Amino acid sequence: MQDAKLTAKAHDAHNTVIHLTESVTVGGNDLLIIGGPCSVESLEQMETIAARLGQSTLQALRGGVYKPRTSPYAFQGLGEAGLAILDRVRRCYGLPVITEVMAIHQIEAIAAQADVLQVGSRNMQNFDLLKALGEIDKPVMLKRGLAATVQEFVMAAEYIAAHGNPNIILCERGIRSFDNYTRNVLDLGAVVALKQITHLPVIVDPSHAAGKRELVPSLARAAIAAGADGLIIECHPVPEASISDARQALSLEDMTALVDSLRPIAAAVDRVIPTASGDRQPVLV
Repeated sequence: MQDAKLTAKAHDAHNTVIHLTESVTVGGNDLLIIGGPCSVESLEQMETIAARLGQSTLQALRGGVYKPRTSPYAFQGLGEAGLAILDRVRRCYGLPVITEVMAIHQIEAIAAQADVLQVGSRNMQNFDLLKALGEIDKPVMLKRGLAATVQEFVMAAEYIAAHGNPNIILCERGIRSFDNYTRNVLDLGAVVALKQITHLPVIVDPSHAAGKRELVPSLARAAIAAGADGLIIECHPVPEASISDARQALSLEDMTALVDSLRPIAAAVDRVIPTASGDRQPVLV
């Protein structure tokens, strides 16, 4: 990684801690657990998730409002209406939110209403988008491209850092292979490597890697054991009714059970999954 001037690790103790909010961080001792649906469908859906899981299970909420879909006829997201829902939920329940940005013209609106901007796998090497995200003061979660090498992944992050934004979270979400039993192949070796060669936080998306909900918990536990700084997992109040990626979404009950199962593993690797100091009661906004 000779060209990685800003993202390369200078020494073993060189680790960047990124603040999503004043109280929610990633990259330090606390693990970051992000959960939510593939797509924002309604205010009721997002409030149900925030109310049920925002008490002690999640530190941040995910939900797509601009959706890159293989078919142009598939649901493309609620757009600005979805952003308004995320903004209301984040203010009402005190949970930071993360959502995907697909184009430069979307950045301003998303940055105003979300806490983290996600770059999806398909846009990992959209260099103009990466440069523009380097000019904002919000954290960026960069997902590994579906066939990207570790070096290409790191250098994509370097684009963002080189244009002024050091707040980059790397996300391993699985890479494409010849085997179609799982949606992708989760590369935990890359997680270990990234923790050695960069100072950036590294989280794992077992949902997109597996594509099957029954595989997600074991992959999530393995990711934490391998040294990941957190997880981003798809969950839904009624998974089978999810408008997109229904097959890989966990129920809210299964999401809670998964996080509970992670706590002893986190302790074994000297990490902590934070719990809320009290129930998150909605605030009228």
